[in-house]
Amino acid sequence: MKKVAVLLIGLIISATVFAGCGKSNTSSNSGGSTLSNIKSAGTIVIGVDDTYPPMEFRDKNGKLVGFDVDVADAVAKKLGVKTKYVPTAWDGIFLALNSKKFDIIQSSVSITDDRKKNMIFSDPYIYGGSSIFVKTDNTTIKTGDDLKGKIVGCQVGTTSQDVLSKMSGLKEVKKYNAMTDAFMDLANGRVEAVVSDPEVGDYYISSQKDKIKRLSSALNEEPIGVAFRKNDTELRDAYQKALNELKQDGTLSKISEKWFGNDIYKDKK
Repeated sequence: MKKVAVLLIGLIISATVFAGCGKSNTSSNSGGSTLSNIKSAGTIVIGVDDTYPPMEFRDKNGKLVGFDVDVADAVAKKLGVKTKYVPTAWDGIFLALNSKKFDIIQSSVSITDDRKKNMIFSDPYIYGGSSIFVKTDNTTIKTGDDLKGKIVGCQVGTTSQDVLSKMSGLKEVKKYNAMTDAFMDLANGRVEAVVSDPEVGDYYISSQKDKIKRLSSALNEEPIGVAFRKNDTELRDAYQKALNELKQDGTLSKISEKWFGNDIYKDKK
């Protein structure tokens, strides 16, 4: 009986090990640095939240598109590899990075001191922040102070949620898994304001200017970068070098014009 028990335990342990190995999408466990493994595999695996237009989202045909997607594809080309995207809910995306579900996150990640404790970042390649969006006929909310007593929506796990959590006097903060749902509730009057990155909100309301507007007053401005695991400095440096080259040769400007209608890098080259 002991031999059977030992055999069963061995099989269970083996099955658990194999199951654990199967959960990783990266080549990080194959020895060597993450960068060398990426180049050997010919693919960089990227975590994204695919509900964040125009940064990363699904088009009407279900294809993953967006500003971050175009930038990451351009960087991968510089590195001589292909891209593979792993859609992941935002509230679990950082845990998934450190669990090696993917090699990096390029998905509008705000660089914060708290996040720096658990990961490293590229230099900011764009700036976002917590902008306030309301219905166009709303005349009572003009600044962040006017959010007191109001129901405000944001995406769960974002820095916008952090900003709102520190504000006093709010009636309720409704947290959404997808920004598209938050803006839909705003348009339908279920929340009185939505706090989001300006690029995301502007893109969402571009065809609904008669329904939603962005206030000129924002709660803050935030640098956005690519997130890497703590030890992947070599990969971070190679990725940063590619980003710098894409900025200098005008590729980032073209991608910016495609998605935002203007060159956000014009005065920063």
